[in-house]
Amino acid sequence: MPYSRPAPGPTVQPRVSTQWNVRNRNAPATVNAPPRPTRRVSLQWLDNDGQVQDAMRLAPAIPAFDMLFSAFARGTLAPTLDGPVAVEDLMPGDTIITSDGPSVLHWVGSLTIVPGAANTESPPLSMFRIAADSLGLGRPMPDLMLGGGARILNRSGSAQADHGATGVLEPVHHLVDGENVFLLRPASPIMVYHLGFARHHTFLANGVEVESMHPGPLRRSGLEPAQIPLLMGLLPHIRQYTDLGGLVFPRQDTRERPTES
Repeated sequence: MPYSRPAPGPTVQPRVSTQWNVRNRNAPATVNAPPRPTRRVSLQWLDNDGQVQDAMRLAPAIPAFDMLFSAFARGTLAPTLDGPVAVEDLMPGDTIITSDGPSVLHWVGSLTIVPGAANTESPPLSMFRIAADSLGLGRPMPDLMLGGGARILNRSGSAQADHGATGVLEPVHHLVDGENVFLLRPASPIMVYHLGFARHHTFLANGVEVESMHPGPLRRSGLEPAQIPLLMGLLPHIRQYTDLGGLVFPRQDTRERPTES
């Protein structure tokens, strides 16, 4: 019997769901967040074998990171066992005479402030000049050029009364008066440095007592959890954050009213 094709039935259009279209229409548009600015920094440190290592890293261009590298301008003198040495000539392994006695330098960080670059208005990236003898005889001598990450130890009676300690570390911008301490705006790139030890110390820079590098308590740093590993990557001379210990003197918050000297 010959095969006959069955007669075609009614055409059924496939059902098209609008669910995807509705969800897609109501979903927020994808916005690619702009990349956060970064800054190139230089590190030198003592490794576990006492050898000097160096590296270039990218760090977030935010004050909490900038302050780690921006304390001293080139030419700032630190006391060593061999006499005063400019910060740009210091190397991890050198011995600095600190307020607690001779201490081995473990870490040197630096960055270049480039006028007009991203986030150069960050407070630590300002520069300051303290005129010779303005804080007392030989304090400083000669003029002292500091970055915005520098803090100066104030041992005055008012500082002791306000903070219940024998001194307080004040941000250098608190000292600006337009007569002895000046805010500067570099017109060309300038290199700034910071010095770190196994622990927090104070030492003399051109005769003025300043602090060594220490990020401060993490709970007050304002860093996001994802930024903590970035911070540790800039401190290869320690194994864990607690190795640095605490601050030897309290710090005055950058937003507080300056303490009288």
